[in-house]
Amino acid sequence: MNKKQIAASFLKLASSGKVREAYDKYIHSDFKNHLVFIKGDRESFLKAMEENARQFPDKTYETLHALEDGDLVAVHGKVELGPKVFGVIHIFRFKGDKIIESWEASQEELKDSPNENGLF
Repeated sequence: MNKKQIAASFLKLASSGKVREAYDKYIHSDFKNHLVFIKGDRESFLKAMEENARQFPDKTYETLHALEDGDLVAVHGKVELGPKVFGVIHIFRFKGDKIIESWEASQEELKDSPNENGLF
């Protein structure tokens, strides 16, 4: 698997509720994250993802685009949480074939958006 495939596989697996399996397969032991509402360590991110999976058991995730540049991968995806739909961009830094660092930005889809191109 290349890094883009690893990133997409991690997101799909974790979003389907298999967070620990996704972590065991794809997350480096020295992982850190940059989400501002949780601590930046591996365990805090894992717990936040597990809580999200419990809160949204029917969540769906679809990778739309993925770009790879050296040890960085950017993934543009679509997340559905019930009636709410989000466009999410994840940026992952790799060490070997494991994700060692991540950033995330998201935007909720607006049903009455003036932009005729839409979020996707």
